[in-house]
Amino acid sequence: MLKLCGLQFLLLIHSAMWLSLEGLSVTGPLKDMDFSVQEGGGPRILHQFKLEPPAVSFRISGEKAGIIDIEPRTGILYINGSLDWETKQVHKLQVESLDENGKRVKGPYAVTIYVEDINDNPPEFNQTKYYGVVRQNSRPGKPFMYVHATDHDDPTTLHAQLSYSILHHFPNPYEEMLFQIDSETGAISPSRKGSYYLDPQKQDTFILVVSVKDMAGTTTNAFTSSVDVIITVKESLWKAPPTIHIKENSTQVHPVNISKVQSNEPGVIYGIFEKEKLPRLPFSISENGDIYVTQPLDREEKDTYTFYVVSKDNTGELVDKPLQIHIIVEDINDNPPVCQQDLTIIEVQENEKGGSNIGTVFATDMDEKDSLNSRLHFQIQSQEPEFPSQNLFYIQQDTGTLQLTGRSLSKRESAKYFLKVLVTDPQFETICNVEVHVIDINDQIPIFKNSDYGSVTLAEDIPIGSVILEIEATDGDEPATGSSLIVYQVKEGDPNNTFTIETDSETNRGFIRIGKALDFETMPVYNLVINATNPEPLVEGVEYNASSLTKLKVSVTNVDEPPAFRKPFYKTEVSEDIPVNTLLMTVEAYDPEGDSVRYSLEGDVRKWLRIDSATGQVYTASPLDRETEEVYSIEVVVSELNNAAQKSKVFLTLHLRDVNDNYPQIAMDYPTFFCYPVSGRERTLIQATDADEQLFYSKFTFSLADEMNARNNWEISKFNATHAFLSLKHANFEEKVYDVPIILNDNGKPPLENKVNLKVSICKCSSENSCFIEIDRQHSWPTAGQAIGILLAVLIVIGAILAGVFWHMRYKEKNEKSHPKDAKDNAELNRLT
Repeated sequence: MLKLCGLQFLLLIHSAMWLSLEGLSVTGPLKDMDFSVQEGGGPRILHQFKLEPPAVSFRISGEKAGIIDIEPRTGILYINGSLDWETKQVHKLQVESLDENGKRVKGPYAVTIYVEDINDNPPEFNQTKYYGVVRQNSRPGKPFMYVHATDHDDPTTLHAQLSYSILHHFPNPYEEMLFQIDSETGAISPSRKGSYYLDPQKQDTFILVVSVKDMAGTTTNAFTSSVDVIITVKESLWKAPPTIHIKENSTQVHPVNISKVQSNEPGVIYGIFEKEKLPRLPFSISENGDIYVTQPLDREEKDTYTFYVVSKDNTGELVDKPLQIHIIVEDINDNPPVCQQDLTIIEVQENEKGGSNIGTVFATDMDEKDSLNSRLHFQIQSQEPEFPSQNLFYIQQDTGTLQLTGRSLSKRESAKYFLKVLVTDPQFETICNVEVHVIDINDQIPIFKNSDYGSVTLAEDIPIGSVILEIEATDGDEPATGSSLIVYQVKEGDPNNTFTIETDSETNRGFIRIGKALDFETMPVYNLVINATNPEPLVEGVEYNASSLTKLKVSVTNVDEPPAFRKPFYKTEVSEDIPVNTLLMTVEAYDPEGDSVRYSLEGDVRKWLRIDSATGQVYTASPLDRETEEVYSIEVVVSELNNAAQKSKVFLTLHLRDVNDNYPQIAMDYPTFFCYPVSGRERTLIQATDADEQLFYSKFTFSLADEMNARNNWEISKFNATHAFLSLKHANFEEKVYDVPIILNDNGKPPLENKVNLKVSICKCSSENSCFIEIDRQHSWPTAGQAIGILLAVLIVIGAILAGVFWHMRYKEKNEKSHPKDAKDNAELNRLT
């Protein structure tokens, strides 16, 4: 049981006092009171009784259970622990107030605490294991056994209402369960599938894992228990025959009787239906239950058949469950051996010893696997050339493995040998062609042309992938083989694998490349030792030596590199209402050469942020607004303090969380109007909108302002969470525009309320039911005086333009005559400009 120590709970009580007990739902004078408290939940404050002079303290007695008490001075009634419904459902206490001398002033008053049950007890079965017996072909839904469980929680609540289900079914040979359980009573019966397919010959015992859940099984957090139910299936007379074996390609006259079935009931009609879709099922059944094969079978085409036999009554209803018939087609030797490859090529090194396995000749037989009909024998029929001897090769008769009979082969004597291998089964034979290639052995090591390639000097900013040097070694083995191909590797001096070496397979030259970025500050010099090897292993007795090694010294020069950020990008999420000068984050960068850096911002078009140039601390510089920009991205720039040209940039992204800071408005997409004259029963739909983020479905409240004219003329009724109907309350409206005061509340946190004057037109309508505005035709043309005034203004403007052009031409002509050279220079300057 959870309890707080004395000091902790005193702190809790005093915190409540300092906060004026805002967390308490009720305070009041001493009187009889009832409380309902959920079990568990830990310490809590229930109520505060107010002191009434001359009382100075309180005292409590009764069924306190060691955890219910009252703070004498403040009157706070509290529980210092957790209640348990299963232990005690009601706690009866008495509270009285006392004066300074400890004498009773008021009371005792009865305080009753009713403990509410929570779901804290799992259901339990009344047995650890259940056993049941079911007959084959039992009717579906008929119970043959029951399971029962109990729950110690309050039986009047969902906590103790149980629901049964079958959790697992062992074994489960079909997609559907063979058994079912009544979720309320725990009654177990065969399912419709089980009624047909339960068979003790296939499975005489089943284990069901039955689960029981409280909360009537309606919630995911309900308690669950499970139990094993062992079910024995008794045998039925309606049985499937054992597996039927039929030899392929039979010469008997068909149809041929292969088996028989018999129903438990007389006078049934037998039938066959397929388990798998075939063009034609080569089986039939007679009215007496005799099963026939109707044609010769081919095992290589299909080696097994499975179908069902059913029995039906005269109405077509099934009498017994279907029986599965399994047919195996037995093999006869009717297929010759087949070489797996038209030509089998085998490579043999010169130094292979006698008796070595050099390869395998593969052949197959379509007859039954692992039978005498598919057993193959191998024999070498011929060898070309027969030099230096006839029997250079031997083949294992059962596996087709080729071996050398004695001495090693020599490529100088013959580079190729051609073999014909005879492959036989008990009745057929086939010839397989084999070509043996004698290949050179790796008995020469690579030798570098230079044992030391001197030194190279590289700037640390050289691009990755750059070739810095070409090296070369030679190999005396046969060209274009694994024995002569050279692989170059850095053996020593490159702990971080900074360099890679690629080999040109045609020339065996090696190209040393930059694999990782150089860094003068980390590694200014590399003393590389490079070795040259072959992918093919060397023959026994030959080893690599110093001739296959070379040296190279790589010196790295320093380059002034720009500063670098610690992270590839920065992002944070803040509320849009945080105060100005709030620290958002700190970006960090460093200069590889150790120089000091300074920070700045780019792209801060809203002027929302500022950064401390020395520390990289980013602050808010002005109020944020999510409605203006929800995701705000800028660039942070870091540069060297003494060289601003050396700089780097990184993106900083600010995600703004919404607060409810926008008042609801009436959507003005379409004007609001009623067609004149009105009848008093019209209504129109209005919509509320809000610029704040709508995490859930918007819920607006509409009401009329508390004004006499508004409530006498108009009425608002809710349509849904964002719309409402505005209705007329009578028909006495004039043809004009009315201001309707509407109060909107967005019900946010905190809720915002706005008074909106909605302009509603009462107007004559066109045939399309839209507001019709009649134009006053007598004012559609200007008067004579207005026309004359407009004409004079146009003439004055034209005259001013012509005078300006004339003056400009005279001035230019005068300048060109007095300063021809200057005019030419000015023209050239203007052209260049």
